[in-house]
Amino acid sequence: MMFQWLKRYMPRSLYGRAALILILPVITLQLTISVAFIQRHFEDVTEQMTRSVLYDLTYLTDTVNAAPDRAGAQAAIDGIAPALALDVRLPDPDLPAADQRRWYDFSGLVLRRVLREGLPGLGPILLPDDRRVMLWIETEHGQMSVGFQRQRVSASNPHQLLVLMVFLGVLMTVIAYIYLRNQLRPIKRLANASAEYGRGRVIPYSPAGANEVRAAGHAFLDMRARLERQTQARTLMLSGISHDLRTPLTRLKLGLGLLDDDEVAPLTRDVADMERLLDAFLDYARGAAEDERSPVDPVALAKQVLDDAARMDQAVDAGEMTGDGAEVQLRPMAIRRALENLIGNALRYGDKARLSVQVSPRAVRFSVEDNGPGIPPRAREDAVRPFTRLDPARNQDQGPGVGLGLAIVADIARSHGGTLRLDDSEALGGLRVDIVLPR
Repeated sequence: MMFQWLKRYMPRSLYGRAALILILPVITLQLTISVAFIQRHFEDVTEQMTRSVLYDLTYLTDTVNAAPDRAGAQAAIDGIAPALALDVRLPDPDLPAADQRRWYDFSGLVLRRVLREGLPGLGPILLPDDRRVMLWIETEHGQMSVGFQRQRVSASNPHQLLVLMVFLGVLMTVIAYIYLRNQLRPIKRLANASAEYGRGRVIPYSPAGANEVRAAGHAFLDMRARLERQTQARTLMLSGISHDLRTPLTRLKLGLGLLDDDEVAPLTRDVADMERLLDAFLDYARGAAEDERSPVDPVALAKQVLDDAARMDQAVDAGEMTGDGAEVQLRPMAIRRALENLIGNALRYGDKARLSVQVSPRAVRFSVEDNGPGIPPRAREDAVRPFTRLDPARNQDQGPGVGLGLAIVADIARSHGGTLRLDDSEALGGLRVDIVLPR
């Protein structure tokens, strides 16, 4: 629980998290080694070298201060400075106002600290570059400037080691990433196959990768095969029952046709109701398996449904339709059946319906609204379950129902990887049913 805040900043994808796991230890290791090496190289070694030069500067300063006059001091300088590899001027009136150091010259901080601690009377210190050091010392005979090579007091830059560490770190990271990508590819293929199957698409998939990934892949294939067998068994069972029942229904209709119309009218209505129930069973059994996905213009498909409704004298209006000309991978026959089913339900429980389509870059939404009594929010979850009839919610004067209308539509939406949503219609005051499909 104490690391919950950290999850907001973590990568969401598997590749991102794997890259973080791979790169973070490499960077941490390089930073630790670099800091430890620089600490050793730029401070300890620089301090030791500076103290060695400090002995020469102390000896030079003491010798100049011990001379009786400036001429004697100059003579001492001429004898000592060449041997110590020092460039000395006495006096030097060009005294700088302050020290000079580049901001990234960290060894210069160590050099300046050691010299000021061990050399009294030390004035400004100039470190203009990596080649030269200039400093001024207050002596008995005036200001004395001393210059010497920077390499005498500072360790050479360890760029070779740093470059080698960075190069090897990048190289090993790239090699590890290539290997890791090959290990993650089977997981991504498994996730893609699962996502496509959830949208109603069966794509070729063969397990690969590590043993654990292969085991998950085989489990997915077994699960998909079981679901396919169950779907086929359901379709065959309901189709067989519906087909077998049509034969006696046909005989009943022929027999009733030979009797007097007044006597057989109730029986004829019962036979018609049974036929309608059988058609609902067949629609539910077929599901979305009767056609394949193809590029479809959702707006054009909705307009075709509206034209069919107009030919049948159904009171269906055209609502808002956006995204005309966009093509989406759909099962056109299944979507048509879903929309016709929703329009039939809307007109069954109301006297007016409206069909709308909205196409966005990420989803497609078909909406069917009516001016009927609607469905209470607490009963909407039950309304999409198969064989569920909401007698208190909907008008039952229109004849018996089998409870498969919204279940068929929900099954078609799920086969496309989408959802079915029920809400109140603001425009007509009844029920609004949305089929939301991902693009």
